[in-house]
Amino acid sequence: MPDKTAPPHGTDPATAAAKRPAPKVQRSIPVNINGKPYFHAGDPAMPLLWFLRDTLRLTGSKFGCGIGACGACTVLIDGKAARSCVMPMTALEGREVTTIEGLEGDALHPVQQAWIDEDVAQCGYCQAGQIMAAVDLLRRRPRPTDDDIASITNLCRCGTYPRIRKAILRAAEALHGEKK
Repeated sequence: MPDKTAPPHGTDPATAAAKRPAPKVQRSIPVNINGKPYFHAGDPAMPLLWFLRDTLRLTGSKFGCGIGACGACTVLIDGKAARSCVMPMTALEGREVTTIEGLEGDALHPVQQAWIDEDVAQCGYCQAGQIMAAVDLLRRRPRPTDDDIASITNLCRCGTYPRIRKAILRAAEALHGEKK
């Protein structure tokens, strides 16, 4: 059986090698996640969600819809809520990503504590994304109105929206020290 990798008979091997396209070299994409530097050397179009879950094993962000509609995958990118299921790794070069795992320090974040105090979670699947969206909202609107809270587009299939609203208001009070 003939060697299929060898150049055709009578062709100079050096000429055949020169005609072959050079393999594409992918460069690493630097990204900071929860305050630590990482490099992604895989498919540059890979969604951030898969890098977080499959490569780093940060499983707080969940896959819900894959089109950025439900918010189960919400993380903070440079402090702003973003849907990680539609965020390609190429868009993250040199940026700071914070996941639900990155909120915790020595104590729970006030939003996380408010979620516990108001007993928000039922199934819990969407809660990491809900919390990250609430953290972003409270950064932008320290004393949110009901309309501000209603502007969060994350979905909860269990329908815990009244408890989510109470938790966001409780966290606002904890963060800023006074009631509306």
